[in-house]
Amino acid sequence: MTGTGAEGRGAAAGGAGPAGDNGAGAAPQHRVRMPGGVSERERLARAALTRVLEPGDERGGRWLRECGGAELMRRITDRDGSAERLSGMTVRRLAGYRLRAVGVDPERDLAAVAAVGGRFVCPGDREWPSQLDDLGDARPTGLWVRGKADLRLWALRSVAVVGARACTPYGAHMATTLGAGLAELGWVVVSGAAFGVDGAAHRGALAAGGATMAVLACGVDVAYPRGHAELIGRMAEQGLVIGELPPADHPTRSRFILRNRVIAALTRGTVVVEAEYRSGSLATARGAQRLGRFVMGVPGPATSGLSAGVHELLRGEGVLVTDAAEVAELVGDIGELAPPRRGPVLPRDLLDAVCGRVLDAVPAGGAVNGREVARAAGTSADEALGKLYELHSLGFVERDGDGWKLTRRPTGNDDARRGDC
Repeated sequence: MTGTGAEGRGAAAGGAGPAGDNGAGAAPQHRVRMPGGVSERERLARAALTRVLEPGDERGGRWLRECGGAELMRRITDRDGSAERLSGMTVRRLAGYRLRAVGVDPERDLAAVAAVGGRFVCPGDREWPSQLDDLGDARPTGLWVRGKADLRLWALRSVAVVGARACTPYGAHMATTLGAGLAELGWVVVSGAAFGVDGAAHRGALAAGGATMAVLACGVDVAYPRGHAELIGRMAEQGLVIGELPPADHPTRSRFILRNRVIAALTRGTVVVEAEYRSGSLATARGAQRLGRFVMGVPGPATSGLSAGVHELLRGEGVLVTDAAEVAELVGDIGELAPPRRGPVLPRDLLDAVCGRVLDAVPAGGAVNGREVARAAGTSADEALGKLYELHSLGFVERDGDGWKLTRRPTGNDDARRGDC
C-alpha cells in the first residue's frame, strides 16, 4: 500500500497542523505537505466538505476546482462575503451549506475511519484513481476507504458487476459465476454490496480467493444493508470498502443513484445481470457509456421482466457476454482472448466430402448394393466401393449379404445420414 494510509491516520491524530486547525480558517502560509502530495490542511478541509457537499454536487465540484478545498471551506464558514461571490452561489444554497458545516470535525472523522482500519484518499494522493477525474466537476471530493489494498492499483484492473436486488436464481448463479471467473482471471470485481446480484458477485470473487471492492452509499463503517454485515466485514478484511460519505453517515435513495457514477467511472467496464426497465443498474451502465467505458449485459429469458432492461441495453450499445472469459476479452489487454466457442466435434464431421456423400447415399432402413450407392452419391462404382470399405473400417456401415447398410449405434440413433453420430 502507498503512503496514503499513513497520511490519513496522521491527519486523524492531529498530524503536523497547528492546534485547532479544522480546515475552516487555517493561515494561508501553512503549507505542510504529507507524503502523498496533499497538504494536511487540504486533506482536513476535503474531509470536512464530505459532510457539507452532497455526492455529485457539480457546483461544489467547480468551486473545489477553482479555489481548492481549504479555501472553499473557509469561504463557506467565514462571513466575510467571499462565499457570496462564488459563481452560482445563492442565499438559500449558502444557508444550507453553513447549516451542514456547524459542528463539522474532520479530525474526529479521520480518527473514526482510522479506528476501523481505514483512511481518507484525496485527489493528488498517489492512491487516488485518476479515472475518477473523468467525472469532471461531479468527481468525489475524496474517498473514505477501508482495506489494505492500494485503491488506485486495484481500480486499474477492475470490472463492475451489477444487477437486480430481487434477482432470480438464474441471476444469482450468473453473478456468482462471473464474480468467481473474473477473480480467477486476475480482475477485481466491483459492486455495491446490495442484496441480489451485487452480493452474489462479491461472494463469487471471495469464494475464488480473489479481489473484490464494494462502493457504498453510506459511511464505510456502516453495514448497509444490515443483512450483509458479515459480507461487508469480509470485504474490508480481504478487499476494499469505499464511499464518498463520512463515517456513520446514512444512505438515501438519491445517494444510491449518485453512488452508481463512482462504480461506472472507477472500472474498465460494467456488466449488468438482470435489470428491469427502471433500474439503478441501467443508470450505472448509461453512466459507463457516457464515460467511454465498456458496457455489457448477460441475456436472460425473453419472458422475464427482470431481463427486459438488459435486453434493451443489448439492443443498443451493450455487448452480450455469457462468462468471465468474454468479459475479460472485451475489457482486457491484447492477448486476453476468450476461447473459441463451437459445438462438439462428431465423428461425422471428420469425413471428407466424398465419404460424406457416400454415407448419405446409404438408406436409413434396409441394405443397398454398391452400384446404387455410387449412383446416389454421384461417384464411380469403384470409388463408391472404396469409400464404403473406408466407412466400414470407421464403424459407419456394415455388410449385409451383397449389400451395405448403416451400422446401428449404441445410442439407438440410426439416422447416420443426418450427421447425428
